[in-house]
Amino acid sequence: MPGMQKPHDTHITIYGIPACTSVKKARAWLDEHGLTYEFHDFKKQGVPPERLDAWLHAVGWEKLLNRQGTTWRKLEPAAQAAVHDAAGARELMLAHPSVIKRPVLEWQQGGAMHISVGFVPEVWQARRAQA
Repeated sequence: MPGMQKPHDTHITIYGIPACTSVKKARAWLDEHGLTYEFHDFKKQGVPPERLDAWLHAVGWEKLLNRQGTTWRKLEPAAQAAVHDAAGARELMLAHPSVIKRPVLEWQQGGAMHISVGFVPEVWQARRAQA
């Protein structure tokens, strides 16, 4: 039936910033492995609040917040200090999408949603093998 997915169909959405080195590597890896995906550009499209909530629930704010990046380092100390829980991290991530560790990948496989953060080829290869 048209529009129906097979149980093993995989839908991938990658979220990030096109100029980000990790996002470039991730997209190249997906291309090299013949995986189709949608790209969501934080700079042009913003961060979808409902997706951010799902990521925070799935991986936790500590993993999603990039405290090593330039955006974090350029923040005022008061803005950094305000991030001490998921609510503070969420507010900062919505205001400054570049503070989200990239890329964020949503892997929809057979009705299950899997979320990964950062470019980790080993994890991706395992996820691909399950498709």
